[in-house]
Amino acid sequence: MNQHLDTTFGHSTTSSAARNRVLRNTYWLLALSMIPTVLGAWLGVQLHFSLFAGSPMIGFVLFLAIAFGFFYAIEKTKNSGLGVAVLLGFTFFMGLMLSRLIEFTLGFSNGAGLIMTAFGGTAIIFGGMATIATVSKRDFSGLGKWLFAGVLVILVASLANIFLHLPALQLAISVVAIAIFSAYILFDVQQVVNGGETNYISATLAIYLDVYNVFVNLLSILGILGGNRD
Repeated sequence: MNQHLDTTFGHSTTSSAARNRVLRNTYWLLALSMIPTVLGAWLGVQLHFSLFAGSPMIGFVLFLAIAFGFFYAIEKTKNSGLGVAVLLGFTFFMGLMLSRLIEFTLGFSNGAGLIMTAFGGTAIIFGGMATIATVSKRDFSGLGKWLFAGVLVILVASLANIFLHLPALQLAISVVAIAIFSAYILFDVQQVVNGGETNYISATLAIYLDVYNVFVNLLSILGILGGNRD
């Protein structure tokens, strides 16, 4: 996702103006990506969509296959306008994947409030981490390998909990995931600010995944701790 390429649609540059342009385009595309995400989530709720309804293991493998298929397609098209369309297609798919959690949360009497709280909390985390990445003189590039290792641990634990269904384990996974992906926002935004990532489609994909995972895990925690069935 973060290939550290020196091209933005074919133009090699590391100037401050170019970095600011990449960052600005990244934020615009990130905002745009929320539209298909919301549409996908809405459609998924209407259709009661679930990739894991049959076999959780098959669903998990199918999800990874589709996701990495999108990653490959985005990587191949990121230097053209087609890359934007592929990225938005991916965010629609991720909206579909989000719909199961949204539908479950809406089953609480305070479900809509929990969703808005998770959205607000995610916005605050993103704003805070992005601001630190932009103004801080500290180099956070060394976080990359540790954060990636943390993601692998989360994936293994999440896969195990598909079968175990342990609320305590889910809570622990979500707390750790919020910390890791919040740090990833810091890492990925600074990659753009420092010129390490010069393609705004790649940058948007990385930051979108960070924000998406913060939201999902924050909403999971709110549902576990604050969901009201009355």
